[in-house]
Amino acid sequence: MIFSLRPPVSLLTAAALALGQLSSLAAIADPISRADYEACQAKDDASLRAAVVRIVTDAITNGTKSIDYKVVVADQWRQRNLDQIIDNRVDIAVAEVTSETSWSERLQSLAYSEKSQKLATMVAERVYRSDAVKTGIEDLAAGVAKEVGKTIEFASSDATGPLLDCLKAYVGPRYGGAVASALAGDASKGVIVDPSKGSGDVSTGAMLKESGAGLAGATILIVRRQLANLAERIGQRLVGSVLSRLVSVVAGGVGLVLIAKDLWDFRNGVLPIIAEEMKAPATKDKVRDELANALQSQMNDNVNEIAQAAADQVIQVWQSFRRAHALVLQLADQNGAFKTFLDGVKPEALPRLDEVVSILVTSEGEPSILKRLQDGTLNSAVHLMPDKGMEIARDLKSIQAGLDWTALAGDKLGNVADYELHKRINPKNLTRASLDRILALNDRSAILKIASVPPDARDMLFTLNSSALDSLLRSLSEDELKALAGYLSGLKPAPREKVLQVVAAEPAKMQILAARAVRERIISSSDQLAAVNMMLAPDKGLSSKELFDDSRLVWEGRVAPLLLWDKHPRAVALAGFLALIVMVWLARLFRPRRLSRPQADRPSA
Repeated sequence: MIFSLRPPVSLLTAAALALGQLSSLAAIADPISRADYEACQAKDDASLRAAVVRIVTDAITNGTKSIDYKVVVADQWRQRNLDQIIDNRVDIAVAEVTSETSWSERLQSLAYSEKSQKLATMVAERVYRSDAVKTGIEDLAAGVAKEVGKTIEFASSDATGPLLDCLKAYVGPRYGGAVASALAGDASKGVIVDPSKGSGDVSTGAMLKESGAGLAGATILIVRRQLANLAERIGQRLVGSVLSRLVSVVAGGVGLVLIAKDLWDFRNGVLPIIAEEMKAPATKDKVRDELANALQSQMNDNVNEIAQAAADQVIQVWQSFRRAHALVLQLADQNGAFKTFLDGVKPEALPRLDEVVSILVTSEGEPSILKRLQDGTLNSAVHLMPDKGMEIARDLKSIQAGLDWTALAGDKLGNVADYELHKRINPKNLTRASLDRILALNDRSAILKIASVPPDARDMLFTLNSSALDSLLRSLSEDELKALAGYLSGLKPAPREKVLQVVAAEPAKMQILAARAVRERIISSSDQLAAVNMMLAPDKGLSSKELFDDSRLVWEGRVAPLLLWDKHPRAVALAGFLALIVMVWLARLFRPRRLSRPQADRPSA
């Protein structure tokens, strides 16, 4: 009967204490051999994988040479009290066989070795195929796997240093030492361990850190998963094959003892002697030897499987790294100057280089990378530009914008990014003084409003005192502020000053001037100040004097005619209606009348 082993979660986590020693172990591990180093300088990933398998296999094989499986099995045997379990099952099995066989059958076993062998086999089958013994051997196999697994973990950690050296040997000649170190760091980043599940994941887009602990951690996770499966497989195989061997070994040994016994010793039957021999230390030693041999064979068979899994992890790290930095590595392949620059990039700056190169290729084209490499701005963007500058470059899809804002704002760059000023203003339209004046408003709404104003108009607004400017920014909408900026940019000094003073004192006046048509008509008037005064004068309703004065301005050509309609729409409409009535009346008054002909002059029918 086949059954599955239920390995405890502790099988995957019991060796967690070893993780604290991995770095020191890797540090003192033997360096990679010259032959392995040359093998790691492979032409393709498949050859690299083969070299990694050999390194891990050698490390585990050398690290587990000293394991004495017989000692480990004996220790687990004692911990699980298998002596008592087997003795109890022997007593139960002998009682069952006694009740199932006749006196004559037992008597025949005294004379015939075949009969005694048959009884011994029946008892051994019942003992070693009982649930109690099966469970005990399952637990023993799990315990052995756990103990051996600790040694394998340490042996695997010894391979960490050579594995990192192997990766560097593979990548270094292609892309330089900096990329090789970054790759080794990538192998150490993003390992997530869940002790409750005994599982792990290694992220592929991790930030880089120059350390070897992560690769060691990933290797340990692989070893633990393999050992968990190994314990289950060993338990199943023991049931399928080892127990059959144990039955034949025990029954055969007992049979030989029976043949050597004096027949008179069996006056009480052969079964008590079978029980005695099955409980004997020598018989149990044979059982332990069989278990030790089976477990050693199974564990050794899985060394290559563990090495293959570790090699898969190393190749995955490299391929993930290559995908994450594809554009940079491609440029290094194509251009020696860029490869030289790449070799000098700090490993932790490699993600920044990836992003900078990507933005430059998208916004300026690939030739710009080499141009910026020559003028030093590529190095500035990668190593000198603050994170907030990179954030600005990312938002605007422009490295130059990030550099420009960094140069302009200095220590205020964080405020620029937080207020998103870079999305509204070109840094070339600012000075440090004007930027400080904007940020001094210390109000997000006011800052965003004034940021939308053209530079010349913004400078004019800054001529207002702080209270007037604050009132203006609080009262006007963004559209109204833009309209005001249009006036400040298009008017001559006198009318411009008039608009600024009136609107600053009474922001509601801006509603009169906000329409684009009104602004264009005021600016196009020959006497802009007269046009401004006309539009900003208090509304007196249907005032004939005001209408007459404004009409005279239009008649004299000093003000655009349509401004009269903008200022006095009701009066103009009424005047137009009255004019229409007068015109109709005049038309009827001066239209010639038709004279009717006398009746006598009409022709007869």
